[in-house]
Amino acid sequence: MKKIVLFASGNGSNAENIMAYFDTSNAVSVVGVFSNNSEAKVIERAKKFKVSTFIFNKLALSDDTVLNQLKQLQPDLIVLAGFLLKFPMHIINEFPNKVINIHPALLPNYGGKGMYGMHIHNAVLENNEPETGITIHYVNEKYDEGKIIFQKSVSIIDCKSADEIAEKIHDLEFECFPKVIFDLLSE
Repeated sequence: MKKIVLFASGNGSNAENIMAYFDTSNAVSVVGVFSNNSEAKVIERAKKFKVSTFIFNKLALSDDTVLNQLKQLQPDLIVLAGFLLKFPMHIINEFPNKVINIHPALLPNYGGKGMYGMHIHNAVLENNEPETGITIHYVNEKYDEGKIIFQKSVSIIDCKSADEIAEKIHDLEFECFPKVIFDLLSE
């Protein structure tokens, strides 16, 4: 059984989608949800699937507290699903090529510090882009610069608002993220 740990900071709809996708799997199990926000909706979502949660602060992320919890769980893959803090190198080094993130744009465009969520969709709209998409990538020491695993684009020429773009991106994330995770764990 392959084990996944999810990191999320907020609503957790992507995390819930991943938990639902693997809920009845005999090959993959979500063994923990880690969040830096004790008020995050992802915590309630994890309880629905009986997935244990670990709430931590920035200090616990930068010292060995979170790392030690991860070592106990021995995940085959660490998935950042709406996790907004910079992921620390000491954890990445402990789990080489096992930390991935999803980004709601076609990297390298619209990546980097401060580029997340509606900030991205507003920028895409303002620049009159004909398409946008998602990127799933390995996490390294720089925001959104890790090796790209998967990209998928979607036309947004019919979108009149950033909210419409966000909806299309969200649909792509739901469709693709669990499948890419499964494929990575099957290699």
